[in-house]
Amino acid sequence: MPWPRNADLRRIAVGVGVFLADQLTKGVIDKLPANFDLPVIPGLFRIVHAENPGVAFGLFQSSSPTFRDGLIAVSSLALLAVLSMLWRSKQSPRAGYAMALIVGGACGNLFDRVLHGQVVDFLLFYAGRHSWPVFNLADSAIVIGAGLLVWEIIRDRPAEPAAAPAAAKTAGAPADFGS
Repeated sequence: MPWPRNADLRRIAVGVGVFLADQLTKGVIDKLPANFDLPVIPGLFRIVHAENPGVAFGLFQSSSPTFRDGLIAVSSLALLAVLSMLWRSKQSPRAGYAMALIVGGACGNLFDRVLHGQVVDFLLFYAGRHSWPVFNLADSAIVIGAGLLVWEIIRDRPAEPAAAPAAAKTAGAPADFGS
């Protein structure tokens, strides 16, 4: 296996940084009471203490332990696939950092699921009675990374070849100047 280049080391540092920041913030929140609720921007954003045994956005919170074990297995395989792509493929800097964000976030949530059987969430955005599901830094990194990958795909899509002029299609035919 070749020694990582500086760009690879920076991407690894981003992934490890996301993982460490996620674990640090979850550790702080986990020490707070279960009913902790701190308004940061009234009417828009609060820090809360929520435990999520389900998957993203609180889905499947009452699922069986077998389902959760399957989720951990599938998440582990997906993480290995992304790590393999990150390590082996040549990609643009944006795609590389996007995958590093995804890997760091996925490692953070996977670590919690394996160790604690759940994930600590604490970021709550809302407007009036409407709210986004509570999430954490790992979730944020995954969404930002996925957004960067989508941007990369859309931005770097190969241009469609221009339609050939009608005269070129009928080489040797007299030009039609309209009727």
